[in-house]
Amino acid sequence: MSTPSSSPSGGATNPAGGASGPVDAGPEPAAAAPGGGGVRSLARSSTVMAAGTLVSRVLGLVRSVVLVTAVGAVGVGADTFDVANRIPNIVYLLIAGGVLNAVLVPQIVRASRDPDGGKEFVDRLVTLVVAGLAVVTGVCLLAAPLLVRLYAGVSWGGPELRLATAIALWVLPQVFFYGLYTVLGQVLNARGSFGPYMWAPVVNNVVSIAGLGVFIALFGRADPETGLEDLGSGQIALLAGTATLGVVTQALVLLVPLRRLGFTWTPRFGVRGVGLRSAGTVALWTFGGILVSQAGYVATTQAAVFGSQGEALPDGTASPGPAVLGYAYLLYVLPHSLVAVSVVTALFTRLSSRISSGDEAGARADVSLGLRLLGVVSVLSATGLVVLGGPVGVLLFGRGGGSAIGATTAAMALGLPFYSALYLVQRGFYAREDGRRPFYGVLVSAATSALLTLVVVLVVDQQHVVVGLGVAQSAGNAAGLVTALVLLHRSTGSFDGARVLRLHVRVLLAAAVAGLAGWGASSGVQALLEGISGRPAALAVVLVAGAVVVVVYVLMLRVTRVRELDDVLAQVRRGR
Repeated sequence: MSTPSSSPSGGATNPAGGASGPVDAGPEPAAAAPGGGGVRSLARSSTVMAAGTLVSRVLGLVRSVVLVTAVGAVGVGADTFDVANRIPNIVYLLIAGGVLNAVLVPQIVRASRDPDGGKEFVDRLVTLVVAGLAVVTGVCLLAAPLLVRLYAGVSWGGPELRLATAIALWVLPQVFFYGLYTVLGQVLNARGSFGPYMWAPVVNNVVSIAGLGVFIALFGRADPETGLEDLGSGQIALLAGTATLGVVTQALVLLVPLRRLGFTWTPRFGVRGVGLRSAGTVALWTFGGILVSQAGYVATTQAAVFGSQGEALPDGTASPGPAVLGYAYLLYVLPHSLVAVSVVTALFTRLSSRISSGDEAGARADVSLGLRLLGVVSVLSATGLVVLGGPVGVLLFGRGGGSAIGATTAAMALGLPFYSALYLVQRGFYAREDGRRPFYGVLVSAATSALLTLVVVLVVDQQHVVVGLGVAQSAGNAAGLVTALVLLHRSTGSFDGARVLRLHVRVLLAAAVAGLAGWGASSGVQALLEGISGRPAALAVVLVAGAVVVVVYVLMLRVTRVRELDDVLAQVRRGR
C-alpha cells in the first residue's frame, strides 16, 4: 500500500539548524550547514528538527482525536471527508511534491557557488514553481468530481460522491500552498536553516484544531459507533475551510525566517541558462516513481472503500474503511517523522555538499551512519506499535473504531524499519542527481503492495481488509528497500553493508526479546483489568507494557554492544 504522504519517493515531509547569511551573499552559508562532523553535527541538526516534528505530530494526533470526536472514525461522514481531504496531498505529490523535495536542495547548494550566490537560480525556480502550481490548482478545481470518482472507485453511490466533491472544492486550493511551503522550506534547508520548515506545521495544526473545536461547539459530537451519515453545507465549509486555512498559514509563516535571512524574491520567467537540465532529468524519474506509487494508492483507497461496505463488527461499530486507514497511518508515521525525516533532512544537505565537492567516501560513510542510527530507533518503534497498537488505538480514539485503528497500525508497523531506511537510501541517490535507480525501488515496492492488495480483497473478510492492507504495505516497503540497497551498492560501492547488517541482526534480536516481554506484560495487565474496557485501562496497558518494551530493548542492546545506542541517547540528552 502507498499512502498520499507516505511514499518514500517524495512527499511534503516536514523538516533544522542555524542562522546563515542572505541567499545572495555568496556560497559560504549554503556549504556551512552540511560541513562538519559526523554524529554530533548530525545530531544537533536533527534534534532541532525532531523537536519541531514532535510538537507538530503530537498536535496532529490531537487534531485526529478531535476530528474523530467531530465526524467519527467510521461511517459516511468520516470516509467522505477523509477521501476528499487527501486528494490535495495526492495531487501535490503526484505533480510536484517528490520532485521538489528530490531536486531542490542539491540544485540550490550547487547554485550557491555561483557569483551571485544562486539568487538568479532561486528566483527563476520559485517563479516557475509558483506559476505551475497555480495552473495545476485551477485544473484540479475544475476536475474535482473526476478526482473524487478516481479515488472512491465504484463502491460509492451518488450521495457519497456529491458529498466528497463538495468537500474537495474547499480543500483543493491546498495544492498551491503545499507547493509554496515546500519550495520556501527547501530554500531554507539549502541555507542550513532547518527549524522553520519543521515548526511551520505546528501553526497548521493549531488552526485546524481551533476549527474543529468550533465545529463541535456548533454541531455537537458524532456517534462513536456509526459516525456522521452526512455533512451539511455549513459543516463542510467549517471543516474543510479551516483545514485549508491551516495549510495557507503553514506556507506563509515561512516568509518570516526567509526575510530574516535576507531572502528576496524577484519574479524571473524562463529557465534557460540556470542549470535546470540535470534537475529536470531527476524530476522526470521522480515523477515516474510518484506516478507508480500513487497508482498503488488508488487501488489501496478503493480496497478500503470496499472494506467499509462490509457488515458491522460484533461490537456494533461500522466496518472499517479509508478513514480508519488514514488514522492508522498517522500513528504509524509518527516515529518515522520524528527520527527518519529529521536525520535524513540534515543528512541530505550534507550528502549533497559532499558529493558536489567529490567526497564520495564521506558520502558513503554518511549513508552507513544514517542506516545504523535509523535501525536502532525504527526497530524499537515498530516493536512498540506491533505490541501496543490495539491499546494505543483505544487510548487515542476510544472503543468506537479505536481497536480497528490499532490493529491496522500494528500491521503497518511491521514495515516501518524498511520504510525509514528506504527513505534514506533514496535521498542518497537524489543527492547524486540520480532519479532512475530510486524509481526501480518504488516500482518494486508498489508492485508488491498492489499484488498483495488484490490478494487481500479476494481472500480477506471485508471487516479485516484494512488490516490486510497494512500488511501489504509492509511487504512492499521491504521489497523496495532490498531493491534500492542492491542498486546503491552497484552504483556507489560499499557503504559498510556488513557493518549495517550486523547492527540490524543484533537490533532485531533485541526487538524480539523486548516484544515478547512487552506482550507478556500487556497480557498480564489486561488480565488484571479484565480486558481493555475503555481509555483508563488502555492507558495502564500502554504505560506498563511500553516501559517493559523500552527497558528490555535498551538492556539487550547493551548486552549485544550496539554502540549506536550511545549516539542515540546522546542526541536525546542534548534535546532535553
